Amino acid sequence: MLKLFNIYSKLAGILSRDSRKSLWIDMKEAIGGTEKDFTRINLGKAIFLLAIPMVLEMMMESVFAIVDILFVAKLGADAIATVGITESLMTLIYAVGFGLSIATTAIVSRRIGEHDPENAAKSAFQAIIAGFIISIMIAVPGVIYSKELLRLMGASESIIETGYLYPAIMLGGNVVIMLLFIINAVFRSSGDAAISLRVMVLANLINIILDPCLIFGLGPFPELGVIGAAVATTTGRGIAVIFQFYLLFKGKHRIKIRPRHMKVSADIILKLLRLSVGGIFQNLIATSSWIFMVRIISGFGTAAVAGYFIGIRILIFTLLPSWGLANAAGTLVGQNLGAKEPKRAERAVMAAAWFNMILLGLISVIFISSPRFYISIFTKDPEVIAAGVICLRTISFGYILYALGMVMTQAFNGAGDTRTPTLINLLAFWAIEIPLAYILANKTGLQEEGVYIAIIIAETVLSLIAFYYFKKGYWKDRIV
Repeated sequence: MLKLFNIYSKLAGILSRDSRKSLWIDMKEAIGGTEKDFTRINLGKAIFLLAIPMVLEMMMESVFAIVDILFVAKLGADAIATVGITESLMTLIYAVGFGLSIATTAIVSRRIGEHDPENAAKSAFQAIIAGFIISIMIAVPGVIYSKELLRLMGASESIIETGYLYPAIMLGGNVVIMLLFIINAVFRSSGDAAISLRVMVLANLINIILDPCLIFGLGPFPELGVIGAAVATTTGRGIAVIFQFYLLFKGKHRIKIRPRHMKVSADIILKLLRLSVGGIFQNLIATSSWIFMVRIISGFGTAAVAGYFIGIRILIFTLLPSWGLANAAGTLVGQNLGAKEPKRAERAVMAAAWFNMILLGLISVIFISSPRFYISIFTKDPEVIAAGVICLRTISFGYILYALGMVMTQAFNGAGDTRTPTLINLLAFWAIEIPLAYILANKTGLQEEGVYIAIIIAETVLSLIAFYYFKKGYWKDRIV
């Protein structure tokens, strides 16, 4: 811990000497936007300026689900189930959007690092075209077969008949989700992370205003019930996408799309799709492994499942800042490789990894020492609290290595090497985590605690293997 503190102090000192500004001024620059060249400025400052808006952007994305369920919960169990089942269906869209955003980040950041804004803009336009085409392919069957999809997911007939328009609207309007992911990736990878944050703030504000109005029929608005939540969310994201297009086509930022860039390039689109496959599978592999974890834990009762869900929600929320740091590392890798600075790219990743490990290390101490306080915020049921305590405390023991793995994975993705983290995920989650969780939970008497121990082991394996291959340096030679 002393070594980590010394490294943190050294990096903080570099940041202070380099900027000659207070932390508050640096924070305003990060949120307000900066024109600095991230391949030239001090790495500590570069990470700070990129990570702060990325962290806040990820928190804004999580607010969508929280706001929707907060208002929909007042409509009853069927409405909650409709939203929950639809969210399960939407994981495919999120996975595709995540994969395309990874591919977009790798290509656009590389062009920016090469000081080639023309091809960066051209690549950004191809990413938008690819996302639009894929979203249409999902939207058409999503609207036509919304009832069948609910039935396939096990929804009751009452939910299907009263709530089928909710998935129809969400799936039919998935283009706004896809474009929101992709265009924000364009801004982030170019170094304009503050713009992505503003876009998400706008989307959330509109959603927060429209949700109660359309769900409950406030003022002149019609009372649409759960369907109103879908309309509000889609409208909020849709207006945010319009704002994104305005900034891309009329703005004066790093990426400026002009008519000369608006020509379809099959080569770039195919490259984007090839890179995105790895990102899509990374997401699906991780998501599916959590589904298996729930299935195993469900064998130990409702309290165990409830405790798991509360514990995981707390853990995911505290991991959002770490994802911001990891995304910053991915952008810096792409830009520095483009600038022919592979050693600087490696230093950026290691600096981000140290920051991340310090951050999550401190959080883990809090959760290990007093998990009951945080679980009891969400429930007063003693059995659920006890189960949640086991979940939160046990999984927190692996936080430092989670931090390392997150940064390493995004470093590969930022370099355009989506294959390596996909294979590592496959090994860690499917070959190790799932079978080990079943064995520890059911064959050793550890029950749900065995699942949490398996998660720690799998994440540790992932992080160490990723670090090993990162140090090998093959990713530096990746051409995108």
